[in-house]
Amino acid sequence: MNKQQLTFVLALCIGVITGTQALQAQEKREYMVHTMIKIADPLLEALSKDQLKEKMPVERSPGAWDDRKHVTYLEGFGRLFSGMAPWLELGPDDTKEGKLREKYIKLVLKGLENGTNPEADDFMNFSTDRQPLVDAAFLAQGLLRAPTQTWDRLDKKTQENVINALKSSRKIEPYYSNWLLFTAMVEAALLKFDTSGDLIRIDYALNKHKEWYLGDGMYGDGPDFHWDYYNSFVIQPMLLDIYKTLEETGHAKDRDYKRAKERATRYAAIQERLIGPQGTYPPIGRSLAYRFGAFQLLSQVALRDELPKDVAPAQVRDALYTMVKNQIEAPGTFDDKGWLTVGLYGHQNNIGEGYISTGSLYLCSEVFLILGLPADAPLWSNAETDWTQKKLWSGQNINIDHHY
Repeated sequence: MNKQQLTFVLALCIGVITGTQALQAQEKREYMVHTMIKIADPLLEALSKDQLKEKMPVERSPGAWDDRKHVTYLEGFGRLFSGMAPWLELGPDDTKEGKLREKYIKLVLKGLENGTNPEADDFMNFSTDRQPLVDAAFLAQGLLRAPTQTWDRLDKKTQENVINALKSSRKIEPYYSNWLLFTAMVEAALLKFDTSGDLIRIDYALNKHKEWYLGDGMYGDGPDFHWDYYNSFVIQPMLLDIYKTLEETGHAKDRDYKRAKERATRYAAIQERLIGPQGTYPPIGRSLAYRFGAFQLLSQVALRDELPKDVAPAQVRDALYTMVKNQIEAPGTFDDKGWLTVGLYGHQNNIGEGYISTGSLYLCSEVFLILGLPADAPLWSNAETDWTQKKLWSGQNINIDHHY
């Protein structure tokens, strides 16, 4: 074989390998989309038909505070919407996935209509008890993450109902903890969509979290440190979205936003290192029934293209894909009608705290934020890449970790 022939064969082999790698990356995206839809389908289909309260089971833990039926429906919808929103915001197109997005955009629009219409059977509770403040905030976050494909496509009456529903949550007093951000998130949405957001409430939450910063990318949950995943479930994702909204509405806090982004990037580095070679992670702290929603912040930082310089987008894709596949395929994760069950790995009812019910579980959808990146983005198109622990425990070299 002469040099020219050898070059041709090598090029052909490289092309085959590259094509195979691209196919593998595409299959991982398809799996993540399919999984998100599998989680979403029962809830969105029922809500779109004004039958969520009729069809959704309400599983509770042994120590449940009450029957949770007055709060669980908004929990399910708000959290699911928040996680799906960046994918929805890509909008419809002529691809198979783009046509699928149009279907789910319409389901979410119908859900917003029924969930905020006082005359609908599925009208949701935004003001009674304290829990609705939490999920009004997740719903507001969904709107902020997908304004073009959701808010802008709502009819005027539904927009009015959404604003009224969000404002009705103002009567709820937040706890002196990460809950301050739920108030601020609602106000941020009102600022963007109604110009009625209360900047004092927003500033109070942001200033308190500046005080509660503990170092090395970690905030306290209130004045105290808690070893759990609330820096990812709530604190840092909401800080980023609130600061982004302030920037968009002419109330930018550039210095504080820059600092919050730097801290989020550091915490994303920590999260990436927590994922074991098989996609497992430490079962630390409360709310473990939110499953892989614990890695919202890593997914969000990847979505924002703000990963640490030594963390490749594809290694985040492969780590999150492996994690999701590991948990979603555990027997018992869904009931016989496709609703999520309480558990971390399969069905483990005792793992739920007193506030956990079926609706709570849909916070797991926050892991899918990376689907807001288009299919040709490096995260979805680059070759398979091992993440830190997979490298380490297979004998590969890893980078030294450094504090922020």
